Amino acid sequence: MSEILAPAGSKNSALAAINAGADAIYLGLESFSARNSAENFGADGFAEISRYARAFGVKTYVAMNTAVKNCELDEFIQTAARVWNEGADALIVQDLYLGKFLKSIFPQMILHLSTQAGVCNSLGAELAKDFGFDRVILARETKLCDIEKISAIIETETFVQGALCTCFSGQCYMSSFAGGNSGNRGRCKQPCRKRYSIDREGFQTPAYRLSLSDLCVGENIDALIDAGVSSFKIEGRMRRPEYVSAAVSYYKNILSGRAADVGALKRTYNRGNYTKGLAFGQGKGFISSDVQGHMGEFVGVIKVENAKYICQSSQKFNRGDGFKILRGGLEVGGGAFGAEVKGGFTVNTRDRLKNGDKVFVTTDTALNERLLQKTRLIPVKVNAEFIAGKPARAEINGEVFTDTQPLEKALKRPLTEEEIARCFDKVDGYPFSVETEVKTDGVFAAASVMNAFRRKVYSDYFSAISKSGNKPVLADYILPRTETGRNLKTAVISADLNGVTADIGILKPNDYVETAREPDKYIHKLTNSFGGEKFLYVPPYLTDEEIETVSSVAQDFDGIYCDSYYGQKLAQKLGKKFFAGTGLNLTNAVALQNCSADYKCLSKELTVAEARELAGENVFYLAGGNIKVMDLIYCPFEKKCASCDKRSLYTLTDGDGRKFPLRRYKTSECRFEVYNCADLQTDGVDGGFYDRTLKNTDNARTRGHSVTGIY
Repeated sequence: MSEILAPAGSKNSALAAINAGADAIYLGLESFSARNSAENFGADGFAEISRYARAFGVKTYVAMNTAVKNCELDEFIQTAARVWNEGADALIVQDLYLGKFLKSIFPQMILHLSTQAGVCNSLGAELAKDFGFDRVILARETKLCDIEKISAIIETETFVQGALCTCFSGQCYMSSFAGGNSGNRGRCKQPCRKRYSIDREGFQTPAYRLSLSDLCVGENIDALIDAGVSSFKIEGRMRRPEYVSAAVSYYKNILSGRAADVGALKRTYNRGNYTKGLAFGQGKGFISSDVQGHMGEFVGVIKVENAKYICQSSQKFNRGDGFKILRGGLEVGGGAFGAEVKGGFTVNTRDRLKNGDKVFVTTDTALNERLLQKTRLIPVKVNAEFIAGKPARAEINGEVFTDTQPLEKALKRPLTEEEIARCFDKVDGYPFSVETEVKTDGVFAAASVMNAFRRKVYSDYFSAISKSGNKPVLADYILPRTETGRNLKTAVISADLNGVTADIGILKPNDYVETAREPDKYIHKLTNSFGGEKFLYVPPYLTDEEIETVSSVAQDFDGIYCDSYYGQKLAQKLGKKFFAGTGLNLTNAVALQNCSADYKCLSKELTVAEARELAGENVFYLAGGNIKVMDLIYCPFEKKCASCDKRSLYTLTDGDGRKFPLRRYKTSECRFEVYNCADLQTDGVDGGFYDRTLKNTDNARTRGHSVTGIY
């Protein structure tokens, strides 16, 4: 049976998930959580909820999926050991190389590789398995055909419901560079949800150009089952308990063959009326350019009558219910339930509405109450024996409990079977559904004695069924020493290496298919005067099929540069050198030691001081030029190919007038990159590993291409 995995951003959400029938929950701690703004769990809170989940056979996965800096390594490892010892069924980790180190010191620990690691093809899956991971949480962009291949290699988990990141998993730096709030550190402020305009006909009007609709795979989950997926993940650690309950119920019903109510799901949270996601192809409605937030479910249209706004609807609503009003697909206001009237209900609002405006319910108080009233109980069959001369005895589902003192024969009125059964019907706050069988020969026991015995029996039984089966680990390890030094090489990424002076030139083609078709023509033209080592830039997202195309191009190079972990495996298979790019987010000494790349680039989110601690031979640092802040594995122009102007460079402009270059490149299809509104400059930075540099030649503006400076 496939696993329904639910978000638990708080205790109440965890309880809602369990009560709705989730098979597993995932949650974050107060540190190292990629959802830093969720309520999250402290040590005591985690221990409590993990015990409660275990009692129901529900697994608990702990998300420790942020980029970990060098100064945090000890705390991270100690925390990982603690939560494992307290009963975590698995730890979710973003850093592949840090995960490899965890597995080496804690072999029994179960590790899941976070979606932030960007596993999207077979090579990434192979590397994760090599490093000891037990499961990969697939990138949301992974195609269905590749999901099937990956599932044959390692256990897989896929998202089926909830918010979609606009950027390819783990490669988003927009929030980091826009305001110093790193998504890789759990602090994303979602600048992708703001309004932007693009200098292409039909897209000049400011709209939510990068805001994606919420994912709802729905009945298509059968295709994922056929592809071999083990776990179906609901996104939403920032969302309310009623949403969690509705989402779990929806997918449990689908998997059980029962009627599934998508309406309840829409009313608890729905951005953009849902998309099936990129696994099934970018379809209409993938981008929610008109409505950014929760739009609810359509319930009727406005009729203006006697200075009142009447929603014509056959549905019943109550005081406290809330609505969003759309006109021509755009949000024009909101309102609250007023009163029932013939043919519908009135909407109280300060906004000026018009006839025909569409009304969507966004808060349904009666539904929310029903969702939060769901309960899940543990069947408990009690066989109680109250025999004179023997201690009271109770057997529950095979567990036997006895009192300390023998019972006495009753002199007057003996306890009846009914009285003993009524005593055990009291569950003392435990989630038990009790069925009792009693055997007695006429004994006496004070009510206080019986109650004390029952309380101890239930307490001991709950402790037994909620006890962790994990073999404890001891946090006994030695962290690698960081020996700082100088890198005496320079590297440059460019769409044209002619005229570039550097030790390493990284060629970034605009069209990989065209380059593969005529490699002699294109590669010679773009590299003929360059005298250093030649590396091919490999995009962070490639399908298995696209890897074949890129591999044929790579034959004419000394090595490959890649911003994804799978690049390491690809380089090994090609017999080429590997340049680990900024997108691997190397932020600590453990990652550097376990990364076997020939050249390694530190994360572009490290400060100069943090990077200097990790500096050494063949270790580079982003130090000049364009800064790529997003990789888009979809078409921001909604795949309107017939009217496409096929330009290689556009400009994305936000509400403050800041301009972000938007570059198109081609693999088997068009993909896009977003660059920061300002270039990186390190002129005047003193000493150390800045002696030799890799600089950006501003190609995002002059040639439609990124050139990244790496030191």
